[in-house]
Amino acid sequence: MQDRDALTITPHLQIPLGEIQFRFSRSGGPGGQHANRSETRVELLFDVANSPSLTDAQRQRILEQLDHVINREGVLHLASGQTRSQYQNRAAVLGRFQNLLRSALRRRQVRRPTRPGQAAVERRLEEKRRRGAKKRSRRRSEWD
Repeated sequence: MQDRDALTITPHLQIPLGEIQFRFSRSGGPGGQHANRSETRVELLFDVANSPSLTDAQRQRILEQLDHVINREGVLHLASGQTRSQYQNRAAVLGRFQNLLRSALRRRQVRRPTRPGQAAVERRLEEKRRRGAKKRSRRRSEWD
C-alpha cells in the first residue's frame, strides 16, 4: 500500500514524501556525452532527529540501529548512482530507505538459553563411548 504522498514503512508508520529531501548530482562511470550533462545520481536525506512522523521510541531505535548512515545532526543519508536513469536511481534509493527503516524497527526475538534434554545428553555420551572404544581397538596390544 503506497500512498501517493507518503512512503509506507510498516502498517503503523508512513513517512510523508515532504519529509524526504532529494539531491541530484552527476554520477560517475560510463555514459559518454550524456554522463557529463545529466544529474542521475540521487541522494536521499531524511531528518530522523526532527521527524514528526516518528514516535520517540521509533526515533531512538532508528538512531541506534542505523548509526552508520546517520550523521551527527541526526540526518539519514543514502545515495544511488548505479544506473543512467535518475528515475531508476530514485526508486532504488527509496527502496533501500524503506528496507533499512523496516529492518531497524523490527523487534528481534529474544533468545532464551535452553539446556539439552536427557535423551540428547545420553546419545552424546554413548557416541563418545563408541568412538573411544573404536580408538582403543586400534592400539597395539602389549603382547605384540
